[in-house]
Amino acid sequence: MKCFKLPGGRVLVVAQGDITRVSLDAIVNPANTMMVMGGGVAGAIKRVGGDEIELEAMRYAPVPIGEAIVTGAGRLPSKYVIHAPTVERPGSPSNPRFVELAVRASLKVAVERGFQSIAFPALGAGVGGLDVSEASEIIARVVRESLSPSLVVLIARDAEALAKMESGVGRALDVEPEDCRVEIFKASPQA
Repeated sequence: MKCFKLPGGRVLVVAQGDITRVSLDAIVNPANTMMVMGGGVAGAIKRVGGDEIELEAMRYAPVPIGEAIVTGAGRLPSKYVIHAPTVERPGSPSNPRFVELAVRASLKVAVERGFQSIAFPALGAGVGGLDVSEASEIIARVVRESLSPSLVVLIARDAEALAKMESGVGRALDVEPEDCRVEIFKASPQA
């Protein structure tokens, strides 16, 4: 786990893990404008958190790129899900501008709601088609330039994505990360 210090005492953490196990104020769903939670991160959030997340989000649809909405988190350990469109339609491509707008909208909603912590996957990567490094660089740059919760976490799903995420964040922030330990994951339930 790597921590990057930001102005105002904020910290950006890059970690590897499952975003559906993150226990923070909010996690961000890289949504489509129709709020259909089919595949990728959205599908995982729906599978673990429950159909009620998608049903609540769809009441707001369509949500244009550049806006974000907040729903409950169902059975997820985080308190809320911020749905920020990074694509127009399910399965359609994203681009750097859509990712930037989604990050700005997510941070704006988080600050308005008083959230102290938020986790992002690599918005626009995966189904959206962007490289994890590029997506992470955009996220980190926007976080640095914007008001944000005091703890911002970028979650990589595997070691390859983690290396790309650390590279992108390092380019955006131009500071050396520190090794750190921040409790962001809820322990797995005991069988």
